[in-house]
Amino acid sequence: MTVRVAVTGLGCVSGLGQGIAETWRRAVAGESAIVPFALPRGEDARASGPAAPVHTLDATAMEARFGARAMAQLDPLARFAVVAAHEALEDAGLIGDPVLAERTAILLGCGSGGNATFEAAYRRLYERHQAKVHPQTIPAAMASAPASQLSMLFGVRGPAMVLASACASSAHALGEAMHMIRAGRVEVAVAGGAEACLTLGSWVAWASLGAMAGDTCRPFSAGRQGLVLGEGAAVLVLEAWDRAVARGALIHGELVGYGATSDAAHLTVPDQAGIESAIRAAHRDACLASDAPVLISSHGTGTRLNDATEAAALRAVYGEALRASLVIATKSAHGHLIGGSGALEFVLGLKALATGVAPPILNHLTHDPACDLPLALKPTSIAYEHLVSNSFAFGGLNAVLIGRRA
Repeated sequence: MTVRVAVTGLGCVSGLGQGIAETWRRAVAGESAIVPFALPRGEDARASGPAAPVHTLDATAMEARFGARAMAQLDPLARFAVVAAHEALEDAGLIGDPVLAERTAILLGCGSGGNATFEAAYRRLYERHQAKVHPQTIPAAMASAPASQLSMLFGVRGPAMVLASACASSAHALGEAMHMIRAGRVEVAVAGGAEACLTLGSWVAWASLGAMAGDTCRPFSAGRQGLVLGEGAAVLVLEAWDRAVARGALIHGELVGYGATSDAAHLTVPDQAGIESAIRAAHRDACLASDAPVLISSHGTGTRLNDATEAAALRAVYGEALRASLVIATKSAHGHLIGGSGALEFVLGLKALATGVAPPILNHLTHDPACDLPLALKPTSIAYEHLVSNSFAFGGLNAVLIGRRA
């Protein structure tokens, strides 16, 4: 590594709340965003169950800066992303800085695009038999819309794109943004991810897959039934370390490693070898020995197969040294944000390193021998230097990030 990459801005929206302060307060206190949930068409039993929705979105700060039209006609996907990015850029002190126009990239992750907009269009076509849909359907629903909105609002003229790799999307976005800064292509990157999949069609599709829990999310617990859908966004500002130091920026942490692999095995079944390979690649990139004690932010979906496979991979990579580390699983609090999960989990992991407290894994019933890991089942004091954050997606797409305490 010739260029170090600092994290100088954090922003998020999730069922836990809007903003880093509220999200972290609730996560570390062991509070859950998972509630009984029914969609507006929820009289249909297929559209009700546990979920972690964003109940309200306060766009006051955005509208005060950019006007009331800044949030008009946006799918919830883009609304979540721009509110989180606004917080991150304000936190970094970069709004209006010339670097945004000259030497900044936008890389966001998203798994499925503007679900609400597409479904509204389909209702017009197939339920009401109308001849046309809203003229803004494509611009609002396209998966790249969040990146375009950020570019236009904040005047970012560098590379701007959305990466789609299902549940690993935002972790891939952060890793690739780190490499852009290391390579000298840009000095700053606005990176993270968003998802807004609590819609009827998305819900029924996930339920049909048989992956959703009927009760709640119980990562690594005996009796776990599946994942719980959430929604929201998390965005980080990454910056060349020397630039951040020179301008006196508050540095929240450092992104020091990234490993990405493909299983090349199965569309929905995770492959232990592929997961192990991604973790080891991240350690090599970070120049961090695999026997170093670390805080591990697990993928931890609460599904029977995924949790057991991830646990086996962690034991294989770390061996006996795993006992000196600690595993957290924050989806038990904020649900699964699909394309936005990796970024939100990395944010919460950095906060844990900075504050010296690991947030608890919620809803754990009892030990599962297949998931024998050092789990944080209560708020736990920690003094780790490094965070390993795992994201593993359908299609066998794996991304692992390593962060370092500032």
